[in-house]
Amino acid sequence: METIFDLTKPIAIGCDHAGFEYKEDIKEWLAGKKLQVKDFGTTSPDSVDYPDFAHPTALFVETGEAAFGILLCGSANGVAMTANKHQHIRAAICWENDVAAIVRKHNNANIICLPARFVALPLALEMIETFMNTAFEGGRHERRVDKMPCM
Repeated sequence: METIFDLTKPIAIGCDHAGFEYKEDIKEWLAGKKLQVKDFGTTSPDSVDYPDFAHPTALFVETGEAAFGILLCGSANGVAMTANKHQHIRAAICWENDVAAIVRKHNNANIICLPARFVALPLALEMIETFMNTAFEGGRHERRVDKMPCM
């Protein structure tokens, strides 16, 4: 079962203050690829609480309204932990391109979480490109992914 994202749907994006600058650059990069983006904020580099932006981003992905999601904060850990509270979200922290590929191939991740304070913007863009163009392999991995939700 190979699945890839439906890029006719918007890509959900959200961040806290630490990810704001990258979020704006990522939106511009995605627009250059003629992809739609739904921005859940924040709207400035002023200090905010990441769950206020991670939850609506995750919900938009969880309901199927988004192709996939992108979340950013300083470490990516806060937004990943928050997004993964949603039953059908598989948010993965990525810090190098090989990780972005494997979380799609083996975990069917549907939100990529980027640590804005620890990766350069060109690497962040490369990871998003890999993430959105890598299919879930299914097979033995599908059995494992199916066991993730709490019953």
